[in-house]
Amino acid sequence: RDAQVAPAWPSYQGTSQFVGTSPSGRVSIYVDPSLGDPGLQNASDLLNDADRVANANDGIFGTTGGPVSVIVFALNGATDGTGGADHMGCDYVTGAAIEVDACFGNPGRVSALFEAELSECSMNGNLCGESTGEALSRWCAAFVSNNALADFATAPQWVADGMPDFVNSTDNTDQSADSTGCGMAFISWMISQGHSLSQIAPAMVNLGDGGTFAELYGNLTSDDPANAWPNFQDAINSLPNGVTNDDPFNGLGQPTQMTHVSPRSAELVGRILATIITDLAAGRQPEQIAANVRTALLPAARPIAPTICKPGSKRLLPPGKTTKRSMTA
Repeated sequence: RDAQVAPAWPSYQGTSQFVGTSPSGRVSIYVDPSLGDPGLQNASDLLNDADRVANANDGIFGTTGGPVSVIVFALNGATDGTGGADHMGCDYVTGAAIEVDACFGNPGRVSALFEAELSECSMNGNLCGESTGEALSRWCAAFVSNNALADFATAPQWVADGMPDFVNSTDNTDQSADSTGCGMAFISWMISQGHSLSQIAPAMVNLGDGGTFAELYGNLTSDDPANAWPNFQDAINSLPNGVTNDDPFNGLGQPTQMTHVSPRSAELVGRILATIITDLAAGRQPEQIAANVRTALLPAARPIAPTICKPGSKRLLPPGKTTKRSMTA
């Protein structure tokens, strides 16, 4: 296994120890050996969870993703997940080498970081470096991990800064807490209105880099896009506890996330029960069981013709963090 050749990573320059390839063959996992047993455990846990995450991602976007490689190391010197994740493009060519921060003792955060970057690969060359794409990728990460990256929240900062309007316009950056936070809260609101993430994601991809959340609203509701911002503002102002996280409308808890499936009820129930029984037998935690049930409820994926975007860092970081681009073992 150690003879496996690692790809060129976005920033990591140390030794890449091959851990294994997922049963589907789609995800190859590496680790920085200097992290010792805790890092190897993170990588092994990700290897065991990688196909679940990839299948969930396929269901969210309604497409079948390509092969990727992932390395677990101390991004920004952190081993608690706050180093974030990175890759170089929103497709399965330029973005297929993914870096994720180690998080000793918390494999759910590592899986969430993986999905944040994997979801951008499924954007098929669209939404690269845009506030819309950043919000969508963070929502995908929350969905597959039961919000394991809650400390990455940006919506409260958006509110504190006066709620600037990034519904009618898209910010050409993925590094602004204000524009990302607006997008996070808006997607939460859309889900609470009955539009599942597996409807929202492909609709956003189809709108492309220049698309706005107002256009998304118009396409999904058949209402005038001009009503998106005032209706969203009214909803925000009506929240009894304000905006304290990235999901102020409890989108993750909405039953609509579990109803956007085909009517083959018997097959669906069997799939859910099998998932729960398998997870219980494996001793998985309740939050991981919940994430796996969401995966089982997603619709089937379809192949998609690849589009390649311009390479460049697509770094995920919590608010207030800055990057250190050169990482060595």
